[in-house]
Amino acid sequence: MLKEALTTSGSGASHPAAQRAPRPGTVAETGLSLLYLGDLLIKQLFEQGVLDLHQLSRESALAGSVVEEVCRFLREEGRVEVRGQGASGALRFALTDRGRASALEALNRDGYSGKAAVTLEEYSARVREQALSEVGINRDSVMQAFADTVIDPALLDQLGPGLHSGRAMFIHGHAGTGKSYIARRLVRLLPGDVLVPHAILVGGKALRCYDPAVHKALDDPAEATPATQLYLEQGHDPRYVRCHRPCVITGGELSMARLEVQYDSATHIHQAPVQLLANNGMLVIDDLGRQQMTPTELFNRWIVPLEERRDFLALSNGYHFSVPFDVALVFSTNLDPLSLADAAFLRRIGYKIRFAPLEREAYLAIWRQQCQAQGLPFEAELADFVIDELHTRFDTPLLACHPRDILSLAQDQLDYQGRNAPDREILRWAWQTYFGDFSDVSKGHHEGEAATNRRDAP
Repeated sequence: MLKEALTTSGSGASHPAAQRAPRPGTVAETGLSLLYLGDLLIKQLFEQGVLDLHQLSRESALAGSVVEEVCRFLREEGRVEVRGQGASGALRFALTDRGRASALEALNRDGYSGKAAVTLEEYSARVREQALSEVGINRDSVMQAFADTVIDPALLDQLGPGLHSGRAMFIHGHAGTGKSYIARRLVRLLPGDVLVPHAILVGGKALRCYDPAVHKALDDPAEATPATQLYLEQGHDPRYVRCHRPCVITGGELSMARLEVQYDSATHIHQAPVQLLANNGMLVIDDLGRQQMTPTELFNRWIVPLEERRDFLALSNGYHFSVPFDVALVFSTNLDPLSLADAAFLRRIGYKIRFAPLEREAYLAIWRQQCQAQGLPFEAELADFVIDELHTRFDTPLLACHPRDILSLAQDQLDYQGRNAPDREILRWAWQTYFGDFSDVSKGHHEGEAATNRRDAP
């Protein structure tokens, strides 16, 4: 049932998203209080001036009948007044002096004035309905998803079950073996779509959840017209955005603070942490060991969420709450795993997957792919030259990143010279430029030290 709901497309009332999250037609059906919705609308009027019923409906993601109910309440309280009719015939509303004062107080309590939030209870139920465990991941789908990728099938037979199980995965190996590239492409194995709320109401404050930089919307949130916002039978609850399953990737810039609720004291707005943004999807922590905290501190942060499948967070005012933790957590590093944590701790991570240097055939396949991608002719003799005369001579392992990087440099030189195809000399130049020569020539060991430097290069 869930899989059908996540894969069917359309925008009418029969769309599974509309069935799963129908538009609320009354204030009671939103699960939100009349006071909260009243504050939301007066904040929008304070920031944007006079708005008609259609505009308020669009800005708040509430049906016209709900907006009318809230505006009636605000008029009875003397916080808004009618300013005639707009071009479409809809009533136009503006704040009174009392309403402006009330809006300032509301903004000081909670600066969020976007689409109406959903309740924490509703969000939690939604995450459970859209759980990764409901997505069918089998060997055939894994092989199909990576059919255009040069990768050892044995690796896929580790990555697939790891993602299917929902356990954390620890990917390690030399820099350049393709760990980050493959980790990013694992999101291909997460079919279907999910509903992501614009905000979640927690402790009377809106926690902003939808982030366009993370969530890839399937329907343009700004596409709905004012008229369609008023018809309850069209589309799903617009407080949600229908998105691909999210994949959040963070690296050395990650801090412990980013794993907690973010609060902007200037705007009084709360922002969800990265793992909440990744709910019902994947969180890849790349370059493990290079963060602003120790690996042990980072690992410890995930013990409770991984074991209990719940994450415990707090707002700026100290209000504590919990949310479901439905995240495929992937760690990726080129450091020695035992230098990051002891063996006993690593056993808590279900899957440890090592990426090794390539075999000759795989390297040649990637070289061919990169020639095609960069518009260069593939010449087997030149590829053999790079392997036998350069990699072998300098004892440099065959890494997945090398064909792309070397050919990119060769392309730069070709463009500079106005030529169309590389030769041995250009590839030798690209190799030298890529790996560099950091030897101390004054010691008279130019070749030996250059080789050492090349062997140590990532």
